[in-house]
Amino acid sequence: MRSDLRELALGTLFPGFIGSFEPPDWVVRLAAEGLAGVVLFGRNVDPRRGDLGVAELTGQLRAARPDLLVAIDEEGGDVTRLDAAQGSSLPGNAALGVIDDVALTQRVAAELGVRLRTCGIDVNFAPVADVDADERNPVIGVRAFGPDTELAARHVGAWVLGQQGQGVAAAAKHFPGHGGTEEDSHLTTPVLRDSLEDVRRHALPPFRSAIKAGVKVVMTAHIVV
Repeated sequence: MRSDLRELALGTLFPGFIGSFEPPDWVVRLAAEGLAGVVLFGRNVDPRRGDLGVAELTGQLRAARPDLLVAIDEEGGDVTRLDAAQGSSLPGNAALGVIDDVALTQRVAAELGVRLRTCGIDVNFAPVADVDADERNPVIGVRAFGPDTELAARHVGAWVLGQQGQGVAAAAKHFPGHGGTEEDSHLTTPVLRDSLEDVRRHALPPFRSAIKAGVKVVMTAHIVV
């Protein structure tokens, strides 16, 4: 492959890797060649060293290339990487939706943003902007702010403002809405059978709210619409 094509290809990739003490040689090598970034998972967090260990790891990654992006999936509640060993100390979206205090949601996101920034994280794959539209959905559920579109929209916007106010990019997911499916996209390819009008009316408003709040990233769903 021509070197320019290789660099362009590397610029589209965000791999994960095994290890919590130092990045593997292949990550360091590809980072120097133009890799877009890496994503950290629970396997990269040593519970004995906690956030300090993550900060050391991200520092080593940036030594390979200062502008390498480091991302993580830290939603709070049921989905946590930094606290994978003991569970998140922050309420999840469903709990925040029940309380329905957008100022509280913004403060929670800001608190998380400070922690992520201290760990050297650039991008957090949150918030979940899906509406919990189908109780049979096995993968969204409590990860959403709730079944009400307007409620989800206002909390998604608050989360984006809170987290990005601390210098960590947010990612609204899973566009155009995963909440109305009945299968787990980690295991198969779910199909969203709603009409275009229903998608516009019920699924898209939280994403509009995220965009209005200045969200840096929109993550697509692994579904067929």
